[in-house]
Amino acid sequence: MSDHDKESEKASTLQTVIHELLPVTVAVSGGVDSMTLASFAHRLGSSDQVRMIHAVSPAVPTQATERVRRAAAEQIWNLDVIDAGEFSDPRYRANPVNRCFFCKTNLYDALSDRTSGTILSGTNHDDLGDYRPGLDAARDYSVRHPYVEAEMTKADVRLLAANLGLTDIAELPASPCLSSRIETGLTINPDELLLVNQVEQYLQSHLSPHTVRCRVRKTGFVIELDRATRTKLTPDHRSALLSELKAEFPKLGTQSMTFAGYEQGSAFVGVRPTINK
Repeated sequence: MSDHDKESEKASTLQTVIHELLPVTVAVSGGVDSMTLASFAHRLGSSDQVRMIHAVSPAVPTQATERVRRAAAEQIWNLDVIDAGEFSDPRYRANPVNRCFFCKTNLYDALSDRTSGTILSGTNHDDLGDYRPGLDAARDYSVRHPYVEAEMTKADVRLLAANLGLTDIAELPASPCLSSRIETGLTINPDELLLVNQVEQYLQSHLSPHTVRCRVRKTGFVIELDRATRTKLTPDHRSALLSELKAEFPKLGTQSMTFAGYEQGSAFVGVRPTINK
């Protein structure tokens, strides 16, 4: 089977899965997976059959919310924007290694109160290889993962987005929630998350890196950059950048700031537990 045929087969399977689940509510975070799923589902059913819900919180970058609102206006989605309330949950704020379980529990609980249809997530087949306690919460609320059922990987999702004419979405870099920047065990602080996002946006505009993360650790702040971007920075350039950041964002204070290579999930520290409810 050619690559084109495989691509068509997966898209056809995805369509069948969603059709059989209508009416549905798509949880839209603003990333490539959920944005593409929302756009695809929107084309399959009427506005009363396909709803989108986007949850705002200090952990969601404002640019993600703006992206969702823009797509909703352009494509005429049936969109609701809510606060899922995870920041009122002390278990989430404590930032344990299974923080995502409490985040998704609050999210899916809020969504289930607002819809009688099946909740869909943008989880793709590649995600099954990671530690994702949020999937345990999804199971508790009978959330369905159409990409997984269609055996679609991240690359498949990006290709689908491109085929739907969503060029800007197809090229979005991965960007998990801002709380993922905070080292496990450190309390999640909304003001700190805002600062993290501001620092990342500043560096994005000044360096145009492929990947940038501002990590908060017990020892201070760590700026992670993709290898190509980091290699281009001379010691003098790094020193100047750190000085600029301190001047631009006084809330960084006198804490240590260093550069490092990007490492996925590097703020995760600790044993991956079994969910005990």
